[in-house]
Amino acid sequence: MRAITATYRLQLRGDAFTLDDARRLADYLDRLGVSHLYLSPILTATSGSTHGYDVTDPTTVSAELGGRAALVALSAELSERNMGLVVDLVPNHAGIARPAENRWWWDVLAHGARSPFARFFDIDWRDDNGADGQIALPVLSDRADLRDLRIDRGNGTPLLAVGDLRFPIAPGTEDGDPAEVHDRQAYRLVGWREGAVGYRRFFAVNDLAAIRQEDPRVFDTTHHQFATWVRDGLVDGVRIDHPDGLSDPAGYLESLRAIVGPERWIVAEKILGADEPLDPTLPIDGTTGYDALATYGGVFVDPTGAATLTELAARAGAAGDRSWLHEQQVELRRQAAHGDLAPDLRRLGRAVLRDSPVFCNPDTLRDALTEVLAVAPAYRTDYTPVAGALPQMIAEVLQHNPDWEPALTALAAAMVAGSESRTRFHQLCGALTAKAVEDGLFYRTARLVSLQEVGGDPGRFGLSPAEFHLRNGDRARRWPRTMTTLSTHDTKRGEDVRARIGVLSQVPQLWAHCVADWEMSAPSPDGVTGLFLWQNMFGVWPVDDAPPSPEFRGRLHRFAEKSVREAGTRTSWTAVDDHFESAVHAWIERVVDGPVGRSIGLIARQLAPHGWSDSLGQKLLQLCGPGIPDVYQGTELWEDSLVDPDNRRTVDYEVRRTLLKSMDVPGVESPALDESGAAKLHVTRIALRLRRERPDSFVGGHYVPVFGVGSARDHLLGFARGPAGGASDVIALATRHSVRLVEQGWGSSSVALPTGSWFDRLTGELYSGSVPLSEMFDRLPIALLVRLDRP
Repeated sequence: MRAITATYRLQLRGDAFTLDDARRLADYLDRLGVSHLYLSPILTATSGSTHGYDVTDPTTVSAELGGRAALVALSAELSERNMGLVVDLVPNHAGIARPAENRWWWDVLAHGARSPFARFFDIDWRDDNGADGQIALPVLSDRADLRDLRIDRGNGTPLLAVGDLRFPIAPGTEDGDPAEVHDRQAYRLVGWREGAVGYRRFFAVNDLAAIRQEDPRVFDTTHHQFATWVRDGLVDGVRIDHPDGLSDPAGYLESLRAIVGPERWIVAEKILGADEPLDPTLPIDGTTGYDALATYGGVFVDPTGAATLTELAARAGAAGDRSWLHEQQVELRRQAAHGDLAPDLRRLGRAVLRDSPVFCNPDTLRDALTEVLAVAPAYRTDYTPVAGALPQMIAEVLQHNPDWEPALTALAAAMVAGSESRTRFHQLCGALTAKAVEDGLFYRTARLVSLQEVGGDPGRFGLSPAEFHLRNGDRARRWPRTMTTLSTHDTKRGEDVRARIGVLSQVPQLWAHCVADWEMSAPSPDGVTGLFLWQNMFGVWPVDDAPPSPEFRGRLHRFAEKSVREAGTRTSWTAVDDHFESAVHAWIERVVDGPVGRSIGLIARQLAPHGWSDSLGQKLLQLCGPGIPDVYQGTELWEDSLVDPDNRRTVDYEVRRTLLKSMDVPGVESPALDESGAAKLHVTRIALRLRRERPDSFVGGHYVPVFGVGSARDHLLGFARGPAGGASDVIALATRHSVRLVEQGWGSSSVALPTGSWFDRLTGELYSGSVPLSEMFDRLPIALLVRLDRP
């Protein structure tokens, strides 16, 4: 098994980038400096899947991606280079969009509770919509679609058909008209607007049915293929998708640890709440890095811009400060509980009534459950660090609703006595948080959208260096092998887009004037929508003089449409307002084609160098900081990704290969900070190679903050790394808040280096003693110093 020093995330898809394509990329990634390829899910998924998280058969490697033979070939190629693989497992749910492709689900639909696979899915056999013994499938656009039911006998086996959908018919029930046949099945087809769902889902996605990993037989079956990868030495680590959806995340992770052994790497997609620590009792090496993302991005935000940007957002109707965000979050959780997740709330209510010896009114209980869930401080409150939150949540609700005491007492009794109530409460708590925050609130405000990221806290406007160092120091001590990241397949904006938007915190007055001018010339259809999209357009606007391309225009339209539907204030996925959406699209066209677009281009070109400075700063600090850094595909150059599917576009690796090869020619100077992105590739390759060269200085190594002296000292951010118990031999330095720095300069500010000679791997300069910061950052806004006389 190979030591993991850094990973490179690849998004696989059958029509664009397969396991064989990944194998052919191994030489490039080896030269880049990563130790491990980190793959998106590779088990068999819904045909044509572009992401792999809709697994239909966890017992096989996807044939579309090349099958097991291609996986073995990829692992062998990497082993020859002393590299390895990290894979992505999806234990919480399975894809059922095309029922016939998921043989377990198909068998359950055909045979109901008698199917040997009925135990695999979290099915509500007795829901409160009159479907006792039948699984409610919300696949119809309208109940009237049932009039179009027919029996399809085309392939010899009769199937129940409606539109393009096909469903099994239980043996011996195929006689009669289609409606009669339908009524005899173990399922019933219902309209997706009816609120009837006969199974737990991934959040509110009807095409993803939850799996019961708490059943040992289910766990063993769904992990058999993965276990063979471990047995055959094909993988060195695993990422676990959405553990919060499982009935017992800790128990699941313990079972997984038993498969992989004590040394293989396990990181979990655990989204932490504000100030929520990761549970130290979990048998994992850390999270997938959203907490680190917020740290590395937040420290470059200038807190002095908060007042102006808050006022600007407040005038649009969405202040975005901590108080406003809390109120909105609570209300959005209520709406989700009574909307998309109402079936889960009803099921939880029934569990409480069964588990509790205390009688209460079911309707009152439902209201009480909604309010308790709405004030949860984290995704789940059954992890050790937040285990005491539930009594406080109940007390807070009781204080405002004393008449609900019987219902709240029933809930408390059920949580103590009933395992089903506990399980469903915590599963629903996480789903409500995700729907309310990431899929709702983060599209409804626009104070500074770079802070509105998974695992982020937009109510906290920037991090001080003191908090940054404390968080990093804690990571170095407690979670030295956690993953850190700046971009993922789920981030709403790529790292370079967030960095450019973050610069607005340094020029709030300029931004406010720009928005006022643009709204005069091209008024947006809605104040908050406009403010939200102005920032995102600024973040991705090309800095060359060429007119925006048709591709760029299309990306803006797709992003805007998804954003306004996720916000749910003027239109939504379930109630599309064509008039409003047409107005948004027409507005974007006016912006792109008119003088406002040219004005956005001017301000983007003016501030782009500061965004690049912050991009390089956060990249260097992440690559050299505590934990194991991941580089998301393509982000070794500037990238302008927005929310998925935009951030899953294919990457042009020939451009990157050619540029990397040119940098390895002896005597070539470090690249300039410009729109080519060569400087970012240069930083990435140098830092990754250094990690591979000196692994003990990073994973498990010590962390020491570095500070400057002088009037501009606050613009310096840095730290030293080195082997545990040894002297520091690596120093990473970055520039922050560069706009103000341009105005005042570094002056006589300096940094005192530890004893010895220090070589900047990025520029080739040699330093020792006290170094003026104007000299240190003369060529690049960052420095990566390595001690030449390493003890």
